[in-house]
This record gives sequence, C-alpha cells and structure tokens, in this order.
Amino acid sequence: METVAGAAHSRFRKFFDVLVKWSNWTNAAPFPVSFVLSQFFTKVAVVPGSEVFRFLPSPMMAAAEDELLLPRLPELFESSKQLLEEVEVATEPTGSRLIQDKVFKGLDLLEKAAEMLSQLDLFSRNDDLEEIASTDLKYLMVPAFQGALGMKQVNPSKRLEHLQWAREHFLNYLTQCQYYHVAQFELPRNKNNSAENNTANCSMAYPNLVAMASQRQAKIERYKQKKEVEHRLSTLKSAVESGQADDERVREYYLLHLRRWIGISLEEIESIDQEIKILKEKDSSKEASTSHSSLQDRPPRKPFILTRNVTQAKVFGAGYPSLATMTVNDWYEQHRRYGALPDRGIAQTTPAFKRAAQHQKDQEQKEEEDDDGTLYRAREWDDWKDTHPRGYGNRQNMGVLARGGGVTIKRIVAAVMIDSSN
Repeated sequence: METVAGAAHSRFRKFFDVLVKWSNWTNAAPFPVSFVLSQFFTKVAVVPGSEVFRFLPSPMMAAAEDELLLPRLPELFESSKQLLEEVEVATEPTGSRLIQDKVFKGLDLLEKAAEMLSQLDLFSRNDDLEEIASTDLKYLMVPAFQGALGMKQVNPSKRLEHLQWAREHFLNYLTQCQYYHVAQFELPRNKNNSAENNTANCSMAYPNLVAMASQRQAKIERYKQKKEVEHRLSTLKSAVESGQADDERVREYYLLHLRRWIGISLEEIESIDQEIKILKEKDSSKEASTSHSSLQDRPPRKPFILTRNVTQAKVFGAGYPSLATMTVNDWYEQHRRYGALPDRGIAQTTPAFKRAAQHQKDQEQKEEEDDDGTLYRAREWDDWKDTHPRGYGNRQNMGVLARGGGVTIKRIVAAVMIDSSN
C-alpha cells in the first residue's frame, strides 16, 4: 500500500522519527501509524480499483514542521552556558553594549529552556537523585544560570527588581538541590525571617557574635569545598566533553557542577541581601530628604493670634511683652536721627575726662623738658616713698621708735652708717 510519495514522504518520515524518539525519551507509549496519518495528513482522493491513497499535509503537519526547526533543550542549555562563561571572563565593562546583548540573549535562551523543562516535566518530586539520568542532571542548573545572568543586568532604575528576581532563582535552585540531597547545606532565610531574627538579636550581643562566627566558619568550609570541586572538575572535564568517559564519571562530573553552583548561589544570595538593604536605605533617605525639602520650601508661618485675645489686649493690656514692631537696628537709627544717641562706635566724652587727659599730657611733657619744679617734686616724692614704706601709719604702735619719737628704724640705721663712716 502506497501511503505517501515524494516530498510528503520525507517530511512525514522525519516527523515520525521525532515522535518515536520523543515517546522513547519520555517513556510514553508509541503512536500507532494510523493515528499519525489521521492527525497529520488529509486524504484527498481514492483511486478506483486500487488501494493507493494520496495524502496532503494538514495544518497540524505544518505546525509540527515548524516545531522541528526550533532549538532542542541541549542546544539551549549549552548556548546559554557558553554565553554565561563569556560574560564572566570578559574584559569589557559589564555595562557595555556587547556584554548586555549577551546577557539578554542568554536570559532568553534560559527562559525557553525553563519552559521546555516545565512542559516535559523532566524532574518530579516523586523521584530520587539516583532515578534522574546522568545526562539530565545538568538541567537542574538552569535556575542558577538565570540568577547569575540576572545579576549582570545594569539598569539602575530596575536594580532592586533584578536583585529580587535573581535571588528568587538562586533560592529555587538551592531548594531543588536540597530536595534531591545533592549536598549538605542550610537554605538561606527568607527576608521576613531574617528581619525578625535581626530584631530579636539586636538587644543581645552574644548571639550576634555566635552567628558571625558560624557564618565565618561556613564561608571557610565553602571555600575549601570550592577549591576541591574545581580541582576535581578540571580532571574530569576533558574526558566528559570528548565523550570518552563512562556513565559513572559523567554523573560525577555533573554532580560536582551542581555542588559548585550551590556554593556560588549561597554567596550570591548573601551579597544580594546586603545590596538590597543598601538600596532600600537609599530610597528611604531620598524620601526623607524630599519631604524635608518640601517643608523648607513652604513660606514661614505667621503667629497664630485669636481676634478675641487681640481685642481684649487692647482694652486690658496684653499682660506680656507685645510683638515687636521694629528691629533693633531700626530703633537705633531712629534715635540716632533724633540725636538721642551718639554715633555708632564713638564714645561720648565729658569735660572732666578731657581736663584729666590734658593734665596727664602736660605732666609728661614737662618731665620730658626737664622742668625744675617738676623734677624737684618728683625727687621729693621718691624720697618720701623711701622713708615711708607700704603700710606706714598703720602699725598699731608695733614699730621701734627712738626716744625723741617720730624717727623710724630706717632713719636711725642711716645715721649710724654716717657716724661710722666719719
């Protein structure tokens, strides 16, 4: 029986082979040929007296041919992985057009791969890690790749959204790995739980120190594991990529990749939480500054005085100092114009002060000119100060006086010295 001829036969055969492979891949029952013919071809004529049937492609067949042109899941995964590696090792700035194009393209490919994984239902909650095929383990890293590329986006206005989106995908990857027991680790706390924990521990310094010490120890352990995993991956990479490794080594290779990305995801979530905290504080400070500037832009408020109180104060008096009607400078200028105050900064002098200053000036001038009377009075004053020390006349009869009275000890000593010299 002739079923299909020419180009229709080649198209059908290609599509039918894909259906058989897909049914084997997903463990589905194989499609019967009659069902395929009825679904993807349309019978248009029957030759009388013969069992030859002619079929033309149906619209479903055309749609199936379009599906054949789409990239497959392994191609999507490998292309996105290559783009991520190129972005991480690139020397150009992350905000350059070339890098951002690669980031957007990689995110698009990973989005298609995630949709395909969801449609195929490749990973089930009812399966264990041992039940997943070795070649399918790598598809568990799709959420981690999405988070890593999402962190590379540099739009400042959407930075907070990108960080939250990347954190969600990293956490999704860690949740899957913890469910399948890929490695032993602790899931990061949610933002609400971490905020409550910080609030509870703020009043106690000792729990904070313990938490900081445990975090430091966990980072050290992750670093050691990362170095060990990278060393093991470098030894298995060439054999796996060349296809010479057996299934056991292939499985170990992809499990090591999963553990490596577990450490990367934990570190990225820590940095994301810190950056989100900084961005939120920055937004709150901007809002506070905006509200403060709006308050400063308002005109100054006038004193609120009730009309009843004003009227009552006019009759009975204010009872407190009334509001100022002029400034101090205005009051000073007004009094200065009327002559009630001297000029600003100039002290008013009196006649007595002028006379005393003139007398002092004359005395200094006479001393400089060696006036006889002035010199005589100055010498007499010096002699009197020599014979009358400080406190003279207030000795309460305690001084030693000569019998003649009125002669001080100093004068007696001077007389004795004169006699001895003679």
